[in-house]
Amino acid sequence: VPHVFSAEGPEIVMERLDGPTMAQALMAGTLAIDEAATMLADLLRRLHAIPGRSGGETIGHYDFHPENVLLTSRGPVVIDWRNSGDRPADVDTALCALILAQVAIGSLEHDMADKAGELLDLFLASAPGDPVSGLDRAVEIRRNQSTLSADEVAALGTAAARVTRSRGEH
Repeated sequence: VPHVFSAEGPEIVMERLDGPTMAQALMAGTLAIDEAATMLADLLRRLHAIPGRSGGETIGHYDFHPENVLLTSRGPVVIDWRNSGDRPADVDTALCALILAQVAIGSLEHDMADKAGELLDLFLASAPGDPVSGLDRAVEIRRNQSTLSADEVAALGTAAARVTRSRGEH
């Protein structure tokens, strides 16, 4: 995570980060798909090893995907923590898989659409926990996200089926 130097009320002073997003590196060919999948799984595994503040859950990002991982000179850094909190780890992993599946099936437009299916498959082969067990909750969370269009929401079932199919193959 970015280093926080101070936080008072709504004011936060954080480290300035350098480097491309994981998605940019994949598109530029400077990061291989298998390396990206392993990195995503490892980052989630490390994140989910942190106990939640309430003790019952773990720290969950809840918007974890290649656009929210910066490849900095000190290593990968996860950004955009506004949805984070004490959450079930399997739902966090399922959300990542579901977002990748949405890109893979074309319901979310992205430059890495042609790589998203392979990235999803490789990610699920090494993803922590049981993302399929958190998939229904992940679909519900995405369905209630105000940034998704009606068409994107309508395709969530197809995206979820893509995750289930891929996880079943591994």
